[in-house]
Amino acid sequence: MIVHRVFKDTDANAAADLVKKTMLTTNIRDYSREYLENDLKHLTAEDFIQRAKNFHCYVFLEDTSNQIIAVGSIGPYWGKEDESSLFNIFVLPNYQGHGVGRQLMQVLEEDSYFKRATRIEIPASITGLKFYEKMGYSFKNGNKLLDDEQLYRLEKFN
Repeated sequence: MIVHRVFKDTDANAAADLVKKTMLTTNIRDYSREYLENDLKHLTAEDFIQRAKNFHCYVFLEDTSNQIIAVGSIGPYWGKEDESSLFNIFVLPNYQGHGVGRQLMQVLEEDSYFKRATRIEIPASITGLKFYEKMGYSFKNGNKLLDDEQLYRLEKFN
């Protein structure tokens, strides 16, 4: 059985390891190793601890092993009260395609930052694009091009 809870600082190393494994296993199909390793410089354990001070971060665990299998966050979009953004949504590769990502998105969409927002944005990787489209997100302002960070800007309206 899979359970979820709010991120704790003690989860930081496991969350950073999960992101690294996922990016170097799944996202490597769409991005160069150099790009991913550069991105990982900003997805360290300390980065997760700092982000958790400003965002609502969640972890999903396999309850039999207590292993963190997914992580994701939501917070204000550039400090706005009526807009929010999703961040750092990752599911371990061997749990992808089994509904864990969908469960994570449901938890994020039940969060107070989501409920108060009229618009929610997500910087989506090439790898995650189809998944987020299935979850009801569409291209911001109809722009289907990758930005300077090699991400798609998607949005959903409440």
